[in-house]
Amino acid sequence: MLDFAMILAQAAGDAGIGIFGKGLGMGLVILGAGLGIGRIGSAAVDAIARQPEASGTISTQMLISAALVEGVSVIALILMLILK
Repeated sequence: MLDFAMILAQAAGDAGIGIFGKGLGMGLVILGAGLGIGRIGSAAVDAIARQPEASGTISTQMLISAALVEGVSVIALILMLILK
């Protein structure tokens, strides 16, 4: 999906399709990051409910995973802004 949005962003500069493609791409990136972080959080809560004694390790791994997803989404948004 991200490839499709990047192709739209590069398609036509004067017709406005490029701006639409950038907006669509940014929306898809934000939507994907939100869904990914939500899944990470729900899986961590389920794991902590099953094994409360491992909550510290699970929380740490959840935060690291969420930070990685957030970092990738920020890089994708910056690339969308750079595209001409």
